[in-house]
Amino acid sequence: MAESLEKKDQCAVRCGSPKAWILAARPKTLTGAAVPVLIGSALAYSDGRFFLRPALTCLLFALLMQIAANFINDLFDCLHGSDKEDRLGPRRACAQGWITLKSMKKGIAITLVAACLAGLTLIGYGGWPLIAIGALCVLFAFFYTAGPYPLSYHGWGDILVLVFFGFVPVGGTYYVQALSYTPQVALSSLACGLVIDTLLVVNNFRDRESDARDGKKTIIVRIGGRFGEFYYLVLGLAAAVLGFGVAIPGSWMTAVLSLPYLFAHVFTWKKMVKIHEGRQLNAVLGETSRNMLLFGILFSIGLVLSQMHF
Repeated sequence: MAESLEKKDQCAVRCGSPKAWILAARPKTLTGAAVPVLIGSALAYSDGRFFLRPALTCLLFALLMQIAANFINDLFDCLHGSDKEDRLGPRRACAQGWITLKSMKKGIAITLVAACLAGLTLIGYGGWPLIAIGALCVLFAFFYTAGPYPLSYHGWGDILVLVFFGFVPVGGTYYVQALSYTPQVALSSLACGLVIDTLLVVNNFRDRESDARDGKKTIIVRIGGRFGEFYYLVLGLAAAVLGFGVAIPGSWMTAVLSLPYLFAHVFTWKKMVKIHEGRQLNAVLGETSRNMLLFGILFSIGLVLSQMHF
């Protein structure tokens, strides 16, 4: 029943309609863009360096870059022939004909220009080196699925998540406000990257069979589905350990507030193991996105409250 409703809904998408662009932007993935900025801003606040305007600008840049990356993935996965009718994940706009290839290229250009314009305003806070960081964000948005050596097809996805959803956005958000970089920022960036990588792991776990057929050599394709289940669990546990304050001195509140995330993560992992394969894993994807947001909110609250000397 759910599958037939999904197909009916997809048939209702008109080519080039606002609904088509919203689906192509993949709103559920935007949590992964917002959480690092939230944590970076919480770190700045805990150090008495929080400034609203650069924080909001970082959020705008992150959201626009995530949308642009989703558009790029949509386009190039279609060109690679990866988005077939047997796709288990949410349907892609180009492959379904909701957006033409020419229109998607224009959408990518417009979104990237908007992101770059937002990013340029941060130069007044963090200086000219931010141009290099922004350029790398744009380049790797393409390198992920485009070019002669698409990184996601060769097992580099997990490393890229740690860098571009952990160290770059958390550290960058903190830097434009505090103009410094601390060990606490580095460890928080790692925790954030590990949590967001769980979303990629669910995607790759669900698609392991189709990825293998398409020559997409993710780490789960290389090692196996059982490893994927173990990998997902360990990523969340490692992030929670960092939240427990073991490696972040003085932030004991993150220890208390990381517990709900840990329980939620283990519960979702059990569901993932039970389902094991098929389109039903999309429910695990949704729960993982929710868990990411829960971690970001609770971790950030912990960082702020830990400085209040309760």
